[in-house]
Amino acid sequence: MSFRRLGAIILLVSDINKSIKFYRDVLELPVKNTSPEWVEFFSSGTVLALHPSKSKGRSKNSGVLVGFMVSNLEAVAKNLKDKNVEFFKEPKEESFGKHAIIVDPDGHLISIAEISSKISEGFDLIGLIGAE
Repeated sequence: MSFRRLGAIILLVSDINKSIKFYRDVLELPVKNTSPEWVEFFSSGTVLALHPSKSKGRSKNSGVLVGFMVSNLEAVAKNLKDKNVEFFKEPKEESFGKHAIIVDPDGHLISIAEISSKISEGFDLIGLIGAE
């Protein structure tokens, strides 16, 4: 047996409809497929999937961090602020480029990074978690 690649990041959510609206309408992620118990975003590569959680209540900062790369963090952050998205870490200049962390309706942290051209896109995401 060998693991070949990561197929999905699965977030357990308290309200699937609220989460679909956040990821589809606020973050504008492309929907791959949907059913009452499962939603996938992105049609190629690793998918982001939502699945209803069996536990009740928000899982504030559950230890899961989803990371997205963007080409213009300032524009993305402004758009998200206009949509009243909660920021865990405000946009900040870092050694690798620009970075912010937002929070989804269940408290999952979402890293958004604009990587400077001198840094490889395969950089270590661990350093992106801390908020100041």
